[in-house]
Amino acid sequence: MNIRKAERSDAKYIHELITELAVYEKLEDEVKASVSDLEKSLFDDNHAEVLVAEVNGVVVAYAIYFYSYSTFLAKRGIYLEDLYVTKNMRSKGIGKGLLSELAKIAIDNNYGRLEWSVLNWNKPAIDFYNSIGAESLTGWTVNRLTGNKLLELSEL
Repeated sequence: MNIRKAERSDAKYIHELITELAVYEKLEDEVKASVSDLEKSLFDDNHAEVLVAEVNGVVVAYAIYFYSYSTFLAKRGIYLEDLYVTKNMRSKGIGKGLLSELAKIAIDNNYGRLEWSVLNWNKPAIDFYNSIGAESLTGWTVNRLTGNKLLELSEL
């Protein structure tokens, strides 16, 4: 296994894996991004960072992350937007390897935390995160505005 920063030429593989993730999460209708959208947002505009994991030269997993900020810690953090390992490569240490690399980035830069969300029905992922010592936060609800609701609020 080789973990490295993604390159523009990886966008097509990342897109394929994003689509797999969306199918797994039963959200395939929500994938609107194209390969060229990913190339622009990730490699031209630098909206997020991406690590990929390769096995025998084939991209089999990715982690997309961006930087957050904790007012309580007065430190930057990492927010993991997606971590996905293709189905036939799970339970081989690839997800743990990607998370370990993100933890190294956080420690090396004196960031205060690494955070992510998980769907509450995704027991395999929850069990995996628990196995590495992640703390599930209770008492917090994720809120989101998109599409017309976001537009409506911007016009108040």
